[in-house]
Amino acid sequence: MKAKTINIDSVKESYIQQQLAERIGGADYGKDASIYKFEKIKRAKAAARAEFPDVELIDMGVGEPDEMADKAIVAKLAEEAAKPENRGYADNGIAEFKEAAAIYLQRVFGVEGIDSATEIVHSIGSKPALAMLPYCFINPGDVAIMTVPGYPVLGTHTKYLGGEVYNVALTEENGFLPDLNAIPEDVARKAKLLYLNYPNNPTGASATYEFFVEVVEWAKKNNVIVVHDAPYAALTYDGLKPLSFLSVPGAKNVGVELHSLSKSFNMTGWRIGFVAGNPLIVKAFSDVKDNCDSGQFIAIQKAAAHALAHPEITEAIAAKYSRRHEMLVSALNDLGFKAQKPQGSFFLYVESPKGIKGGQTFKTAEDFSQYLIRNKSISTVPWDEAGSFVRFSVTFIAEGIEEEERVIEEIKRRLRNVLFEF
Repeated sequence: MKAKTINIDSVKESYIQQQLAERIGGADYGKDASIYKFEKIKRAKAAARAEFPDVELIDMGVGEPDEMADKAIVAKLAEEAAKPENRGYADNGIAEFKEAAAIYLQRVFGVEGIDSATEIVHSIGSKPALAMLPYCFINPGDVAIMTVPGYPVLGTHTKYLGGEVYNVALTEENGFLPDLNAIPEDVARKAKLLYLNYPNNPTGASATYEFFVEVVEWAKKNNVIVVHDAPYAALTYDGLKPLSFLSVPGAKNVGVELHSLSKSFNMTGWRIGFVAGNPLIVKAFSDVKDNCDSGQFIAIQKAAAHALAHPEITEAIAAKYSRRHEMLVSALNDLGFKAQKPQGSFFLYVESPKGIKGGQTFKTAEDFSQYLIRNKSISTVPWDEAGSFVRFSVTFIAEGIEEEERVIEEIKRRLRNVLFEF
């Protein structure tokens, strides 16, 4: 009798498919035909390059710095990386970096009284910190309050743990600040975490001191922990001073603030930041973190400490972004948009047009964004969660003011003959 042939690969695939966790889709994982927004953008850019190979693709969608870190920071990394005492595991960080972070908070933001030993711990960037914090607090059925549009990581992990996410819309009418009084009482009672991010991605909006005072009062009233994600906090313009949530009296009693060197020091990819604030939250995060990673390379921490001691580096970066914002806002307004320069971040959030006079309509911001990429080789990021807006980023590749002006003028040239309707 001839032996039956078994396709081992198909058996393994079926077996593994059935074992996948429900939090990522279970047995249906990978079968969803829907395409993630950023994948659509990636595909559209590839299509534009293929159709118009001789046309420069102007990428205004990339949310990361366009330059390398300061040469002195890079030199410090090289120096420290060559030392044998820095080669081992860092675990929950070195004192030198935590002390530098405490001084930085005081010098740049006026935050007093931070104990570097108990109220600061390093993180391998803000994203892992946002992913780990729910593990400190969220049980099945607990709620995390998130702002939309926004960065979803804390909410994603809340759901992974059986928690729920309640979304609060950021609207232009409210200055892109969440209306805390509109949160239902039953949601506030169940909530464990409130996620905030200012200056904001994607809206570019900045919080006020008075708003943070309101946040502290609301958090105390409802026993909610505040997680303020502040990677753009030092990138402010036009006389607006950098503002820390921790500078408000009582903030340290209700929450923590996350800082990252990726945006403020052009250290994207270095993966270094810190969590500061309430000592019990910092301790809980440190314990979870200790079971997730073995710390960032000590040489990177020492280079980051050097960066934190030189906030003038960030000031120079902010001056460049401020200049680019002004040029871009002027160009878009000349084309019929109603753009307003933000006072922080490198994002410009602009209402999407409803269509082109005598031509196609845009039902969503995604429709408009796809039009820009596929027809004009200009890449942006659409947001349709609270109105239809597109996000421009002033981190486009351009060396020097003349090149910046050329890029902005090229955008105007490509769109000059298009009459948008709003």
